[in-house]
Amino acid sequence: MCHRIMDRAILEGGVNLVDTAEQYPIPSDALNPEGRTEEILGRWMAQDRTRREKVAVATKITGGLNVNSKNLRQDLEGSLRRLQTDYVDVYLTHWSFRISQPQQNWGQSLQYRQDAEPFARQAGQATFEEVVRTMDQLKKEGKIRGWGCCNESPYGATRLVATAKALGATPPCVFQNDFSMLNRRCEENGLFEMASPYNENVGFMAYNALAGGMLTGKYLNEPAAMDQQGTSAFKRLATPRGRMDDLGWGPTLYRYRSDAALDAIKRYAALAKEAGLTQTELALRWSRQRAGVTTTLVGVSSLAQLDEDLAAFRVDKVLPERLMWEIDRVHMRNRLPIFSSEKVQADWDGAGAIGEPIP
Repeated sequence: MCHRIMDRAILEGGVNLVDTAEQYPIPSDALNPEGRTEEILGRWMAQDRTRREKVAVATKITGGLNVNSKNLRQDLEGSLRRLQTDYVDVYLTHWSFRISQPQQNWGQSLQYRQDAEPFARQAGQATFEEVVRTMDQLKKEGKIRGWGCCNESPYGATRLVATAKALGATPPCVFQNDFSMLNRRCEENGLFEMASPYNENVGFMAYNALAGGMLTGKYLNEPAAMDQQGTSAFKRLATPRGRMDDLGWGPTLYRYRSDAALDAIKRYAALAKEAGLTQTELALRWSRQRAGVTTTLVGVSSLAQLDEDLAAFRVDKVLPERLMWEIDRVHMRNRLPIFSSEKVQADWDGAGAIGEPIP
């Protein structure tokens, strides 16, 4: 099925970039170990060597304290073997190498953890200079054509660009963060300002543009399995509609199911219906039309999903300004819905629903 999806997307549908990582699939297990996603893509490209020229490949090194000069090179070599290629187009850190920064993807924490700095320094946390120099050397060797970071803060992104310029090294060409109608932080926290063509001219890849599937509307009439009780929950887990009905993903993605997020989703659904669009079309076209977004990443598990996504990206289909304004009006009701919660209990002792530090 994966190869059929890539045939349709790349050979027939005009998709020109595939985003993967050494850690995919997540969650992994003995039957689906880390690295398998790269292997699947590698086998697809190996079927016809002209395919490598038709697609840009982005992959990632596992983040945190794993990121250092040695591992950047060593992990890249592993990815190249699995991908059966001698270069990747974009090599990214999966999440920040600075463990003290605000969480950029998991949970609901927005707080900079100053108390983590002493441990991070003692544990040998990489410096901006180390990351920049190593990425620059990998590019000079032809092993990568560009580099960037996922789940990076505006401070980190700006420092990486500035450090590269100060060293006369290759600056990052792209950043990748969670971005959707439910999560517009990057647009409003300074990251898009930094990346603008008028400033540092860096690309931006939006992931979770469909908010873990919530913006497709498939969980609108029946809650996610994680939010059901007893028999109903077990029945839905047996026939999952997507990540929200999965024990591996569902609990960690609770941010997209906050009360504020569900309220916004219902309002966006009403706007889509009034405009004669599917909720998927509304969400993807909105993402495509945001000035700071250069790439919208979409994950699919079926050809039917892929066809709907491809149709949404047709260049002759754009959302009218009036509809864009109505979306903004919903946004203004709560500008950070996935970072809102009415369920935090007094005895949780400074932790969120999956143990992340709060705030």
